[in-house]
Amino acid sequence: MTLNKGFRNVYDLNIHLVLVTKYRKKVIDKLMLARLKEIFESTCTKWRSDLREFNGESDHVHLLINYPPDVEVSKLVNNLKTVSSRLIRKDFASELNQVYFKPVFWTGSYFVASSGGVTLEQLKQYVENQNSPIC
Repeated sequence: MTLNKGFRNVYDLNIHLVLVTKYRKKVIDKLMLARLKEIFESTCTKWRSDLREFNGESDHVHLLINYPPDVEVSKLVNNLKTVSSRLIRKDFASELNQVYFKPVFWTGSYFVASSGGVTLEQLKQYVENQNSPIC
């Protein structure tokens, strides 16, 4: 487990993010997936975050992102969606204009879950096994 060090903190914060194309249209091909990875890596770097894993299918993508504690997850996700949508619609305009009549790419919602190096059961056992002070 690699820990990150901040000014007054040590952290390892990770999220699993899933973004789905608008109307679940199957528009993502290999070339678009590669470009999305570049966009997400660049955007994460600007947010002092790290794209640890990335993959997807024709109608959705999965990202595993490590981020610092002062970054708000909702703002990071909204920026990732906005930037990627704008750039992917610009780079693949001819393909996407045949499918979408409005300037959209992602659905308005997303899935995000925290993920870490231990399971909830392991963490629960760790907390339960702490030595309680004797009163």
